[in-house]
Amino acid sequence: MPRAVLKQVGSLPRFPVLRVRMGKTPNLAEHAKPSTIMKGNIRLKADVGAEKPLLSHLEDLRTVLIRCFAALAVGMLAAIPLCRSIFNILKLPLIRAGRNPDVFLIPFEVTGGFSVAMRIVFWSGLLFSLPFIAVFSATFVFPGLTPKERRIVVRASAFAVALFVVGAALGYFGTLPLALNVMFGVSEWIGFSAGPVYVRNYVTFCLHLMLGFGLAFELPVLLIALARTGVLHAAQLRAVRPHVMVGLLVLAMLLTPPDIFTQLMMALPLILLYEVSIGIIAVSERRKPGGSGLA
Repeated sequence: MPRAVLKQVGSLPRFPVLRVRMGKTPNLAEHAKPSTIMKGNIRLKADVGAEKPLLSHLEDLRTVLIRCFAALAVGMLAAIPLCRSIFNILKLPLIRAGRNPDVFLIPFEVTGGFSVAMRIVFWSGLLFSLPFIAVFSATFVFPGLTPKERRIVVRASAFAVALFVVGAALGYFGTLPLALNVMFGVSEWIGFSAGPVYVRNYVTFCLHLMLGFGLAFELPVLLIALARTGVLHAAQLRAVRPHVMVGLLVLAMLLTPPDIFTQLMMALPLILLYEVSIGIIAVSERRKPGGSGLA
């Protein structure tokens, strides 16, 4: 009987034994470790556990913040010798309005000149240090972005800087002299003599006006970025146009000094930029495969 069983077993078909090509039996413990997959020149980590820990991210953020504050400090130091020249530039709109700054601008308190100098030094130093702050911020953000996202961020940043400069220049060369003429004219029409002005109020007015115009001109960057991510479409922006117009008027009230003339001078370019943004988004939607611009 045992011989018969052995004979039957021996007659069974024999299956080939599968072997690993490298001559090595796979180790299950190795599959639990992070593996690296080569794809071109890029190494992709296959394990989520290989990501950077939170404490390391916080340490990197701390380093970036320290560098940004150091860049701001250096920029402010560089702006100190230029403070007087920048103040002379801020006085030019007052000269165009027919006023003598040496007589018209008066520091009504002992610390008036110091406070004006500190405001000029701070905002000028921030402007000088912005390129370095942008580079330091990019070193923290870019490692988590794809090459396509990095290109989008770089282009959007360049577009945003250009629009900010255009907005600030419009506020300085166009709106500021007109606003001063209108306000002085209304004061004289009512019966007030347009006498001396507190120098700190004047400098604050000029800086806030230019900064407000620069920030307001970032509207196309925001709308186009939202459209690129699929959050907004041209048809949606056209549908909410009446509500947006009211919102832009409110935004102009918040970003400009409290006079209706200056607010209208900002609201009108904002409305124009909104319409231009709709046109750019509609054109980009038509260029997409199967896009009609009516989504």
